[in-house]
Amino acid sequence: MASLPSQLPPSWLDGLNPPQRQAVLTTEGPVLILAGAGTGKTRALTARLAHILSSRLAWPSEVLAVTFTNKAAREMRHRMEMLIGDMAEGLPFLGTFHAIAARMLRKHAGLVGLDSNFTILDTDDQLRLLKQVVIEAGLDEKRWPAKQLAGMIDRWKNRGELPGDVPVGESMSFGDSTPGTSGAKLYARYQQRLAALNAADFGDLLLHMLTIFDTHPDVLVDYRKRFKYILVDEYQDTNIAQYRWLTLLTSERRNIACVGDDDQSIYSWRGAEVANILKFEKDFPGATVIKLEQNYRSTPHILAAANGLIAHNSARIGKALFTDEPAGDQVKVIGVWDGPEEARLVGDKAEQLARDGASLNHMAILVRAQFQTRAFEDRFVSIGLPYKIVGGFRFYERAEIRDALAYLRIVTSPNDALAFERIVNVPKRGLGDKAMGKLHALARSMDRPLPQAAAALVETDELTPAARRALKGFIADVARWRDQSENLPHSELARIILDESGYITMWQADKSVEADGRVDNLIELTRAMEDYPSLTAFLEHVSLVMDNDASDANEKITIMTLHAAKGLEFDHVFLVGWEEGVFPSQRAMDEGGTKSLEEERRLAYVGITRAKKTATITHAANRQIYGTWTAAIPSRFVSELPPANVDVSSTMSGGPSLWRAALQGGDPFGDVSRGTGRGPGWARAAAVGGFGGSTNRTPAIEVRASAVSVGLKGRSDVAIGSKVFHSKFGAGVVTAVEGNKLEIDFEHAGQKRVLDSFIEVLPG
Repeated sequence: MASLPSQLPPSWLDGLNPPQRQAVLTTEGPVLILAGAGTGKTRALTARLAHILSSRLAWPSEVLAVTFTNKAAREMRHRMEMLIGDMAEGLPFLGTFHAIAARMLRKHAGLVGLDSNFTILDTDDQLRLLKQVVIEAGLDEKRWPAKQLAGMIDRWKNRGELPGDVPVGESMSFGDSTPGTSGAKLYARYQQRLAALNAADFGDLLLHMLTIFDTHPDVLVDYRKRFKYILVDEYQDTNIAQYRWLTLLTSERRNIACVGDDDQSIYSWRGAEVANILKFEKDFPGATVIKLEQNYRSTPHILAAANGLIAHNSARIGKALFTDEPAGDQVKVIGVWDGPEEARLVGDKAEQLARDGASLNHMAILVRAQFQTRAFEDRFVSIGLPYKIVGGFRFYERAEIRDALAYLRIVTSPNDALAFERIVNVPKRGLGDKAMGKLHALARSMDRPLPQAAAALVETDELTPAARRALKGFIADVARWRDQSENLPHSELARIILDESGYITMWQADKSVEADGRVDNLIELTRAMEDYPSLTAFLEHVSLVMDNDASDANEKITIMTLHAAKGLEFDHVFLVGWEEGVFPSQRAMDEGGTKSLEEERRLAYVGITRAKKTATITHAANRQIYGTWTAAIPSRFVSELPPANVDVSSTMSGGPSLWRAALQGGDPFGDVSRGTGRGPGWARAAAVGGFGGSTNRTPAIEVRASAVSVGLKGRSDVAIGSKVFHSKFGAGVVTAVEGNKLEIDFEHAGQKRVLDSFIEVLPG
C-alpha cells in the first residue's frame, strides 16, 4: 500500500467510509472492488485515480481507465478536475473500450492491413455491406437477412473469434448447403470487404487489437510497460473480447483494479459474461477483494428485501447491503385482478403521492418488457397524468406500431396517402425507388392521392411485370380487408391483416435482439383494440394519445424497462407485472437451467434497489396474452422476498391467498402449471405469433371501384392516331383512348397500355 505524501488526509479521502478508503489506498496488486447498488462506487473509483496521480505513483499517460459509456467517462474526468485540477486533463487513455481501442488501432493499423485513416462503419453502413455479401453469395436476402448475419458476427466478435474460430454448429446455422454460404464463410468475406474499403466496424476495434497482441508480442510488451495502473468500471458487463484485452494488457505489476457488482450483471443478451467478475480471484491469485456494502440510497426494508431475493442466486460472490437510514416502509406486494386494474391502481397511487407532496419526476414504473407500457400510457392519458417513456419510444410511437396503424388507416381511409406510402413496400414487395417514383409522378399529374394513382398504374404496362403484380396484389389485399371490416371484429381484422400482409412473419424471421419485443408489441396492440367499440374509435384514441406526446408539463412520471433503469434512482418505484412468464420472462423459463433465471433475478434486484423511499410490487391474477385471457400466478421472485420486509395485500376477495399459495410452492390456479404460468393456448399462439398462422391466403379479389381512379378525363391533345413518345417504350401510335388510359402500338415494344401522363405527343 502506498504511503500518503503528508500527515493530513488529502481532500479526496474526505467523507469516505472505511471500505471506500481501502479501495482508494490499496494501489498495488490486483483489486476487485465489489460495489453494491448505491454504495458510492464512482466516488471511490474517482478518488482512487486522483490518489494515484497526485501521489506521483504514475503519470496520466501511464494510467488506463476504462468505462462503458461516454457519459461515465465525462463524469469521471469532471470529478477528477474538481479533485486535482489541471492534472486530470492529461489522461489520454480514459474513455470507453471502443474509444481507447480505436486510438490504439490507428497507431498500429498497418499490422492488420488497414491505413491509419480507416473508417469506422455505423450500423446502417454495416448492414448495407453485409446485404451485398449475402446477395453476392447467391442467398435470398429475405430468407437470410443481413440483420441476422450482423447479429451473429457481432456475437462472434464479442467473443474475440475470427472467422476460423467460429464453432461449426453456429457457422452452419446461417446460409444453405451451397459451398461458401455458411455464416463463417460470409463473415470471412465481410472482413475482406472491410479491409478493401479501409474500414472497420465497432467489433473490429477490439478484435483487431487482440489479433495484433497475439501476432506482434512487441506491441503488447510496449503497452504493458506503458500502463502502470489499470482501472475498469462496470466489470460485470465485460464480454469475452474485452476481458481478454484487459488481461493481456495487465503486466507483471498486476496493478489492475476492477469495480463492479456481480448482482447487477443483466446484459448477457449483448455479450456480457458474469463469469468474468466471478473468477477474478482465480485469474489474479492473491487479489484483494473490497466490498462496498453501505448503501446511501434506500431504506433498510428495501435493502433487506433486495438482499433476501438475490441470496437465492448461487453464482455470486456474496455481499449484504445495509444503511444507517431510518427503517421506512416495507416493500408493498399487491395482487390485483387483471392488467387494467393494475394500471388503475398505479395511477391512483401516483396521484395520491403527488397530492401528498411527492414529485412525479421522482416516481417510476419499471416493466420487464416494453409491451407492458401500453396499459399505463392509456390509463394516464385518460386521467390526465403526465408521463414520459425513457429508454425507448412511447408505445404508439414505435416503428412496428406505426406500421400496423398505417395498415389499419388505409383500410378505414382508402385515400390516406401517408399510410399507403408507409406500408406499400413493408414488408418488401419488390417496389423499388423507380416504381415509387413513377407512382408519385402519376399522383402529381393526376392530382390524386397515391392509392388512386396506384390503382390506375397497375392497369398499365408502366411498371415491370413483377412490380405490377406486387402492387396489384397489395391493392387487392387492402380491398379484401376493407370488405372484411364490415363483418369482422376490428381486433380480429387487425390480426388477419398483420398475418396475411406478411408483416408479423417478417418480424418473426428477424433474428435481432429487438425482434421478439416487436412481436410482443404487435400482439399487445391487437389486444388493446378489444377495449374499443370500433376501429374508428380506436384510431381516434391513438390520435389523442399521440397528441399527449406534446405535453409540456413540468413534472412527469417515468415509465421504463428494468434494463433501462440500471444506474438510476427514484423516490417511489412501482415494479409491475411480477408473474410467471412475464417476470421471469417466458424465454428465460423455456431455456431452463439456472443461468437465465439467475439473470432474471438479478434484474429484479436491480429494480428493487432503484427505490429510495418506497417500492411497490404488483402482480395480476389474470393477463390477456396473445388475445387470450389466462390465469397468472405470482412470480417466484415474490415468494423469495423475506416476509419480515414485505407488506402483502390484495384488491381481490380472499386477500393475499395467491401470494401465500406461491410462497408455499403451490399452484393457486389448479391446472395452470407453475413451470409456465400460461394456459394451454400459450405455446400454440406463440408458434404462430398469435395471429392465426394462416398459410392459405384468401384469393385476391378485383379492386373495387372506390379505390380506382375511373372516369378521369384524358388529355385534349391526344387522340387515336396521335404519334407519341414514351421514355421506356419509345415511339408509337395511339390505337385506343379510354379517359386517361391509352392503348399504344410502339415500334419496338409492341402493344402497351399506358397512362397519358407518361407520354409526350410528337408533332405531325
